[in-house]
Amino acid sequence: MSGALSGATIDVGRPAPSEGGRPRRTRRTTPRSTLTPAAGLGLGIAMLWFSLLVLVPLSAIIATAAAGGWQNYLDVLQNPQTWNALKLTVSQSLLVTLINVVMGTVIAWVLVRDRFPGKTILNVIIDIPFALPTVVAGLVLLALYGPNSPIGVHWAYTERAVTLALAFVTLPFVVRTVQPVLEEIDSDVEEAAASLGAGRLTIFRRIILPSLLPAITAGAALSFARAISEYGSLVLLSGNRPNETEVVSVRVLSFIENGSYASAAAVASVMLAVALLVIVLLDIVQRRVSRRG
Repeated sequence: MSGALSGATIDVGRPAPSEGGRPRRTRRTTPRSTLTPAAGLGLGIAMLWFSLLVLVPLSAIIATAAAGGWQNYLDVLQNPQTWNALKLTVSQSLLVTLINVVMGTVIAWVLVRDRFPGKTILNVIIDIPFALPTVVAGLVLLALYGPNSPIGVHWAYTERAVTLALAFVTLPFVVRTVQPVLEEIDSDVEEAAASLGAGRLTIFRRIILPSLLPAITAGAALSFARAISEYGSLVLLSGNRPNETEVVSVRVLSFIENGSYASAAAVASVMLAVALLVIVLLDIVQRRVSRRG
């Protein structure tokens, strides 16, 4: 009897069987919070700063717009000049975002994967729209594409001028979000896929694109958010012609100058909702494509 017991092994890590012969399930307890006092203090400071800079101003805008009731929204949106400004801003921002997704990814690819003379200079020039004041950017674009254009292209005060100005100020967003991710992609994976017979298109679609997609969507969201809020470069280049080249930011300024703060807040809250909608849609697209990849 004692020899049988000494030769047997007892699994103390396995849960004891229940009456039906099945092992009982052990519940794993997870701590509700892992914040240390120092981390909690840092979180509180961060949330306070975020609230002062973002949440409180946004709440004030929404409260000001809501003070006028739904009728204020209807009156603002039914105004032809305001509605045309909204359509122009959103449509041109979407168009520019699509252009930046393609061209920004191509530029990032060239800067990372190719070697050519002047690469360092091009890498610096990409950041010029970040550093250049938007009014100065509008002046530069007006000198190049205005009535006295040295290249003979007169796009000022037209809808093309809006597209051009928005594309100029938003180009770096996609480039600078895609470029570091592209640099981190291991080329050995691509070489292994090529050795197994995968073509370049298949490698890009199944290996590279899923890795780049989060960065591309993040850059697209930043590009769209920047485009719908642009003002400085459009003041000089577009001409602010009502119902033709007037954008939302100029329309909001005109409401404020006329003392109609409720109307300005209503337009601003509508643009905030549009921006949030586009960001959510981009996140959904990114998740679905990543799953398929």
